[in-house]
Amino acid sequence: MNRYQILIEYVGSGFIGWQTQPKGKSVQKLIQLKISKLLKEKIKIVGSGRTDAGVHAIEQSAHFDTISKIKNLNKFLKSINFFLNPELVSIKKIKKRNLLFHARFSAKERTYKYVIFNRISAPTIEKDRGWHIVKKLDTNLMKKGSKKLIGKHDFSTFRSSSCSSKSPVRTIKYIKIKIIKDKIEIKFTSQSFLQQQVRSMVGCLKYLAEKKWNLKKFEKIMKSKKRKLCAPPAPPHGLFLEKIIY
Repeated sequence: MNRYQILIEYVGSGFIGWQTQPKGKSVQKLIQLKISKLLKEKIKIVGSGRTDAGVHAIEQSAHFDTISKIKNLNKFLKSINFFLNPELVSIKKIKKRNLLFHARFSAKERTYKYVIFNRISAPTIEKDRGWHIVKKLDTNLMKKGSKKLIGKHDFSTFRSSSCSSKSPVRTIKYIKIKIIKDKIEIKFTSQSFLQQQVRSMVGCLKYLAEKKWNLKKFEKIMKSKKRKLCAPPAPPHGLFLEKIIY
């Protein structure tokens, strides 16, 4: 058996998410289908984690096993991308791995990026690649709030009701907020995240930056462990799975 790791870039707008589901077009299902056809054997793709409907990936990581060895990796990339590119999916790299490598369980860090366009006019070139917010945001308050999220916490407030994780405790290693003119980029790094955690945290940081909440209320809601107190989650089209570190 041969194991290969692939790094995948995709626009999530036209998909129901990463994971294969009974109905709808998923990224995982599409790639499995195309690779199976190309290699003439049934292939199962294992991803580093799920992305929800509408969420994009700059570098999703996955692995698959094959009976026969892929002799020319560059040729494989060119061939598979011929079928995937029209769907706004691209396999950026492929690498031979040993059978102990696992795209999900071997991951040490995951980084997500959330993009906000804080301006009057909606983006055109970057349409559906960020959250358009007209009201001026206080990024200094956003930075202060983000510091409260760093470290090991019970993130029940930011956890989707449909989340299947056994524990709501996660450790956020760092959060970086970068402002480029009217564009705000927020990067979150942790070993793993709960379902909708990043989008929920961004939604709460937005309330703080709009001054709907003060820092005291932000911290109180964070520590409450009550999902119903959370601000509405940020929309999926502003979220990007940026990198997986092994």
